[in-house]
Amino acid sequence: MRQLAFSFLTAALTIAVACSCASCRNASKSGDTAQQDTLAAKGPDFSADSAYAFAARQCEFGPRCMNTPEHDKCGEWIAQTFRDYGLDVEIQQAKLKGWDGTMLDSRNIIARYKPERKARILLCAHWDTRPWADNDPDEANWHSPVTGANDGASGVAVMLELARLMQMDSSLCVGVDFVCFDAEDYGTPQWADVADDPDSWALGAQYWAQNLPQGYTARYGILLDMVGGQGARFFQESISLRYARETVAKVWRTASLMGYGSMFPMQEGGMITDDHVPVNEKAGIPCIDIIPFYPDCQQSSFGPTWHTVNDDMQHIDPNTLKAVGQVLVQTLYGEAE
Repeated sequence: MRQLAFSFLTAALTIAVACSCASCRNASKSGDTAQQDTLAAKGPDFSADSAYAFAARQCEFGPRCMNTPEHDKCGEWIAQTFRDYGLDVEIQQAKLKGWDGTMLDSRNIIARYKPERKARILLCAHWDTRPWADNDPDEANWHSPVTGANDGASGVAVMLELARLMQMDSSLCVGVDFVCFDAEDYGTPQWADVADDPDSWALGAQYWAQNLPQGYTARYGILLDMVGGQGARFFQESISLRYARETVAKVWRTASLMGYGSMFPMQEGGMITDDHVPVNEKAGIPCIDIIPFYPDCQQSSFGPTWHTVNDDMQHIDPNTLKAVGQVLVQTLYGEAE
């Protein structure tokens, strides 16, 4: 994803997120006990350990950069894992041109749960990883590939765990389309001698949004991007508020009532060029982006490991995966047919 200028309501801030993320490692629930009692739990228990294992398995393939054997092998594993949980899987292949003219062998992985249901929810994340650690504090690493434990693997891991749970608990009233977007992170690197082109990002999502099955629609979409980092807090992203304010309100209210209000502040963060942009603007599906914002981190507002060689499993917090995953379970299983 591309980092844009952040417009933040500083007068409303009462937080202090250290760049080291130590203060938020435990991602403990907030003390909304009175409100929490009013929310009846819905759906199965989200397993942070299982989601963590799904993220680790992706990282075992190595960086999943475009046009590499590691990328292709991991994509096959993701698709097969969705199949193992009983979902219908389609591979949407395309040749897409990168910022430098490289033709990218892109594979969007689409997995459908209860494809016969007309009422559908879209869940999505990108599964490719950044070929260059161009935000690393050490210039010597700027051309090294990123492992992508958080930026890539975490969102897919949450979706795989949700698919596993849906196979076990089929009481969900709506169909779900899981889409793993490819070629998201091949955008213009910071060291390039050309201007950053916003259209060089989210290439797989752009292609998907322009090549939908005839008549396809969804009530709303939720994009999961970097949802496993230590100390993560998920402010309300600006493009999400522009196109899908009702869905933002639904998800953040659910998080608050579940006691995760401290991780999902009722405050606006910044505007991000990410996969949800073409989903909103080209596909016409109201889609939000659950993405972290670190207002006090000098390295990056996306957190200290963003586009660095330190985006590895050592910096993934199961408590963050748990919070995001359980909020999604509650949201999805609360949908009426």
